[in-house]
Amino acid sequence: MIKVGVSACLLGRKVRYDGQHKRDDWLVDVLGAHVEWVPVCPEVELGLGTPRPPIHIEERGRRLRLIMPSKERDLTEEMEAWSARRVEALDGLSGYVLKKDSPSCGMERVRVHRPRGVTRDGVGFFAAALRARWPNLPVEEEGRLRDARLRESFIERVFAYHRLETLWASRWGMGELVAFHTAHKLAVLAHSPPAYQALGRLVARGKGLQRDELRRRYADGFMAALATPTTRGRHSNVLEHMAGYLELDAGSRAELGESIADYRKGLVPLVVPWTLIRHHARAQGVDYLLGQTYLDPNPRELMLRNHV
Repeated sequence: MIKVGVSACLLGRKVRYDGQHKRDDWLVDVLGAHVEWVPVCPEVELGLGTPRPPIHIEERGRRLRLIMPSKERDLTEEMEAWSARRVEALDGLSGYVLKKDSPSCGMERVRVHRPRGVTRDGVGFFAAALRARWPNLPVEEEGRLRDARLRESFIERVFAYHRLETLWASRWGMGELVAFHTAHKLAVLAHSPPAYQALGRLVARGKGLQRDELRRRYADGFMAALATPTTRGRHSNVLEHMAGYLELDAGSRAELGESIADYRKGLVPLVVPWTLIRHHARAQGVDYLLGQTYLDPNPRELMLRNHV
């Protein structure tokens, strides 16, 4: 099963400074059926205990420090050293869900106490170390996952990252990379047409590159492409492109065209034209379309495309 890291409090573990938790029902009850969670609580694993005095990020001498004010304790070097060791041990994850606003786990907009007042431009110390060590790893905060589009994007990236890492773990060659790229072409196109073209050129001249360089450049470009937000327009263009592979009678083509147009206008969710194309591709046995991860990007039980 795919392994995904998570702030332990989001699973209902009572590890927060006040001895409580922040259980997220969707993560536990819905996504949890499809992934194996790897829980981490930086502050507990650092040895601060539960409950414990609160900590915050503070600007001191033009540098951000991790401070426990009530004890006048500076935890910066301890947390940085522990984080460097801990993120190294997290090899094998396919994604990570962080706790928002946390001075250790917050991904963005964490409070920073500065001489001129409190700002919301900080990053948690552990979160910063995680993203520096694994820059292509899909990472999100639980609060942002309440947005249907961000949720769909994150899960798509998690499963795509897992497939990519599975490829690298195999005895892959150009044939395997070409097959992987072919299967993900339309998914990439829905996110970024420029990346679609750039990755195609990269794969085409892959034999002329050193193996490690090709792997690095493809992974960076592929995951950056999927991190680019999709739009109704780009999805619609991909759907119309796929429709071109289908042999349909006038009535069926009109029905499909209407559903794509309705989606473009925001009248129906993506699942409507997507399901029609999937149905026709299966009925006609169109191998190129059936081999596209765009038609099967993540577990259907999550119903992610019902809401975008």
